[in-house]
Amino acid sequence: MKYEPKEIEKKWRDIWEKSGLYRTEEEDLKPKYYCLDMFPYPSGTGLHVGHWRGYVLSDVWSRYKTLKGFSLLHPMGWDSFGLPAENDAIKKGLHPKTNTEKNINNIRRQLKEIGAMYDWSREINTSDPGYYKWTQWIFLQMFKKGLAYRKKMPINWCPECKTGLANEEVIGNKCERCGSEIEKKDMMQWMLKITEYAERLLKDLDKLDWPEKVKIMQANWIGKSEGAEILFTVKSPGGQEHHLKVFTTRPDTLFGATYVVLAPEHELIPKITDKNHKKDVTKYIEMAKKESEIERTAEKKEKTGVFTGAYAVNPVNGKEIPVWVGDYVLASYGTGAIMCVPAHDERDFAFAKKFDLPVTEVISSEKSARDSSGNLSKAYTEEGIMVNSGKFDRMDSAKGRNEIVKWLEERSLAKKTVKYKLRDWIFSRQRYWGEPIPIVFCEKCGEVPVPEAQLPVLLPEVEKYQPSGTGDSPLANIPEFVKTDCPKCGGKARRETNTMPQWAGSSWYFLRYPSPGLKTAPFDEKQLSRWMPVDCYVGGIEHAILHLLYARFFTKVLFDCGYLSFDEPFTRLFNQGMVCKFSEKTKKLEKMSKSKGNVVSPDNLVNKYGTDSVRLYELFIGPPEVDSEWNDNGIEGVYKFLRRLWDWALSAWETSSDGTENEAFTRQLHILIKNITERLESFRFNTAISAFMEFINFALGKEMKDSPVKKASIEKTIILISPFAPHLAEELWKITSHNDSVFKSKWPSYDEKLTIFDEIEIPVQINGKVRCVLKVPESISEEDILDKALENENVRKFTDGRKLIKKIYVPKKIVNLVAK
Repeated sequence: MKYEPKEIEKKWRDIWEKSGLYRTEEEDLKPKYYCLDMFPYPSGTGLHVGHWRGYVLSDVWSRYKTLKGFSLLHPMGWDSFGLPAENDAIKKGLHPKTNTEKNINNIRRQLKEIGAMYDWSREINTSDPGYYKWTQWIFLQMFKKGLAYRKKMPINWCPECKTGLANEEVIGNKCERCGSEIEKKDMMQWMLKITEYAERLLKDLDKLDWPEKVKIMQANWIGKSEGAEILFTVKSPGGQEHHLKVFTTRPDTLFGATYVVLAPEHELIPKITDKNHKKDVTKYIEMAKKESEIERTAEKKEKTGVFTGAYAVNPVNGKEIPVWVGDYVLASYGTGAIMCVPAHDERDFAFAKKFDLPVTEVISSEKSARDSSGNLSKAYTEEGIMVNSGKFDRMDSAKGRNEIVKWLEERSLAKKTVKYKLRDWIFSRQRYWGEPIPIVFCEKCGEVPVPEAQLPVLLPEVEKYQPSGTGDSPLANIPEFVKTDCPKCGGKARRETNTMPQWAGSSWYFLRYPSPGLKTAPFDEKQLSRWMPVDCYVGGIEHAILHLLYARFFTKVLFDCGYLSFDEPFTRLFNQGMVCKFSEKTKKLEKMSKSKGNVVSPDNLVNKYGTDSVRLYELFIGPPEVDSEWNDNGIEGVYKFLRRLWDWALSAWETSSDGTENEAFTRQLHILIKNITERLESFRFNTAISAFMEFINFALGKEMKDSPVKKASIEKTIILISPFAPHLAEELWKITSHNDSVFKSKWPSYDEKLTIFDEIEIPVQINGKVRCVLKVPESISEEDILDKALENENVRKFTDGRKLIKKIYVPKKIVNLVAK
């Protein structure tokens, strides 16, 4: 019988769907496992092979956990509100609702074609009123808790998308979605007080089994700084004294402060600027308004500034130092004012040299860089001994930090404090396609929340939904939506016309899957206690700051409100690498995109080779966590492997016995079971497939000619391939006289004794020095010994964070690693 994927794959998908094989058992006594993909935006024309990779990874893992005896929750849904969906609809000249439904149907078809074991009975859609009713409900809980508030502020405005953007949605001063240059615009915005959770969001990263890179990215975005607020005094031209708070992480350098710089937005500037400098200061502030915060604080940007004519009094020595305005200081961080110590800060040093300001050394060290005259040639920023610092001279700078603050605190001139770079989340969008914000404005009562019983506030059906470009949402032009009665006093009121951002619905969707049809609450506590938190969350690293940070914030708020018994949503996070392909347009290896002309659709490949071949090739092209290159010809080899596996299984079954089998085959099978199990557990899916290929080569080799194998051995082989090639496995399982699904069986175990041949000791050398000795089977492959070497704790001490230039294995002798 020939392997014909076209004939068997659709048949099995229909059987799976009809039988409800992948429906989650709610009252199952087995241990639970919640595996979740980051659900897709239903925008664009559908999935390409790069998108497939993450979904195949999570499906293989889900099938493996099912065979290991877990009760599985593996759902799918659609992140369908927000900018991506609306921009796609505008591009196609369709209404967002119509376009979104069309895209969902196409992507759903593709996901089903992957053969993924999603429980489609739990499908959710963030633009469904039955869902966004509860997104609005969560907003109201935040409003009641004082975490949602309105504020007029300069926001990031995208002139192309015609909406405001959160700081996290701006990359390199460009809109994350369309790439347009960002402008600044003062607007009244809804904000969420995520800053109130900064410390918990930072501290609780330690609890998570997440890639270190993601944790570092979140920690840097939160940006905790421990220091002190120091009180300077500034005199205005009229002689009036003003207090100026300055935040610093280095109070030990206070005696070296030779000037102060204020952010262009600082409220003191108009009060203290001398009339002779007013024109220059005003001109400078206007120029600064045209730049984004990212442009202003770019490392390579030349430092600019303007003198106000005013002087501040340094509280540690009473010296008057000039007050400048500089665009590299941000009003939103710290106090919007910094004390400048050019001797011990690189940025301050460059500024002082440019504007001929004094440099006073107050931390001495032998490591300081000096010119031929003995003066500092660049800023010294490390620890040292305090000098030119009055009674603190000769004190260690680390100790001096605390002592100076203590001394100033006694005079009410300082206080210890902690600052964060994280800013409150801009939660308003001036667009149509989003959740209406459930607030009404009453002249008598002010901001009034819509009563929970009146939710959802429905998004009205409109013909014209394109952004107005005026700063108002298109909803503002619909009188029947805007005009309403105040829920509090019954008087005339108007609805909020801004909508929520695309991140709103995705910040809690994982809580909805355990009870997606519940109408009386957003989630069922009993089901949440069974399934949450998510055991494994799979998605791209591009969501490290935005979605993942917002989802953690929402979860912590709901925990504080008493609705959840856990405060972190995702226990384990796995970031799959991108699938890249050479672009004829750019002549480079690039992430797949239409603009680069290097997109590969899975549809034609499925038609030619079958879904299982595409699945295996997605996994085989490289380690799942790193970017891999797509080669159109590579899939042919995987397809041939599946054909060989198919032919071997059928041939072996015909001649199989219930008695004895070739001892070498038994050993190879136990080695295979061990290899596949260990490599799945460590997410080395590509090497798991390599192990299978080696096994089939042996099974079809000369040593096995005319040697029968046990029926049980063939069954174990089919189970082992089933997570990777589920359609092929189901068909073979049926052919080998099984009435139930292969996924109702159990994952095979192995006998450790049968996996070990004679052991040898192999030293591992890094840059010429032996760092460990590995005890391994004599027959170990190069791939396996290199994996073992890189997993070794002593080896990792010398390779983590470094680039491996060479990996060499001299069989049975030595492993040589060269790290840079």
